[in-house]
Amino acid sequence: MRSVMTEEHEAYRAQLRRFLETEVLPHHEAWGEQGYVPKEIWRKAGETGFLCPMVPEEYGGPGCDFGFASVVTEEVARLNVTGLGFTMHSEIVAPYITRFAREEQKKKWLPKMVSGELIGALGMTEPGTGSDVKSIKTRAVRDGDHYVINGSKTFITNGHNCGLIVLAVKTDPEAGRKGISLIVVEEGTSGFEKGQRLKKLGLPAQDTSELFFDDVRVPVENLLGE
Repeated sequence: MRSVMTEEHEAYRAQLRRFLETEVLPHHEAWGEQGYVPKEIWRKAGETGFLCPMVPEEYGGPGCDFGFASVVTEEVARLNVTGLGFTMHSEIVAPYITRFAREEQKKKWLPKMVSGELIGALGMTEPGTGSDVKSIKTRAVRDGDHYVINGSKTFITNGHNCGLIVLAVKTDPEAGRKGISLIVVEEGTSGFEKGQRLKKLGLPAQDTSELFFDDVRVPVENLLGE
C-alpha cells in the first residue's frame, strides 16, 4: 500500500473496481460504436458513490479527500474504459460550482451531480480557438437580470449527455483575459442546442460534441465568481 493511501481508499478502490468490471467493461466496446456512455451508468455510479467524491456533505456529497478522486482516475485508466467522463464531471465541473456558485445554485446542482442525475461539461474550446482561451468569441451580454449568450463550442467532453455546462464567455471583449467569465447554462434552456457527436481517432465511447448558443438567456445568478 502506498503511504498516501489509507485502508478507506483501498476499500473504495476494491468496490469501484468491481463496479467497472461488471457494469462498464463488458459494454464499453458497444458504447464506442454508439459514441456515448448511457446515462443509466452515470446514475448507477452516483448511487454507489463514485461521482463527485469531494463535494461537501451539505450538498449531498461524501466530503472525501482528493485521494478518493485519484482512485477513480487510476481505476478507470487501469481498465482503459476511456468513455467515462467522470473526471471532467467530478474533478473539474463540480469544483467550479462548489467554489464559485451562489449558495442556492450549489443546493440546486450539486446533489444531482453527486447522484448522476445531472452530468456536467466544460465549454471552452471553440471551432477557431483551442488552448488560447483569451481568443474565444462566444459572448454574454448583460440584459437586466439575464445574460444573453451567442456563440459555439466544439470538442466538448460530456457534451452529448450534459445537463449543465460551465461556459467560458466574453463579458467584456475590451478587457482581454480579464473580460472572460464563467456562466452555467442548463440543458433545455431556449437557444441552447447540442450538435453532432464527433468521431475521433481515440476515445470512441466518450461523447465529444459540438454545442451552439443562439440568444440563450440565463439568470445573472448563473455567473460563477466575478
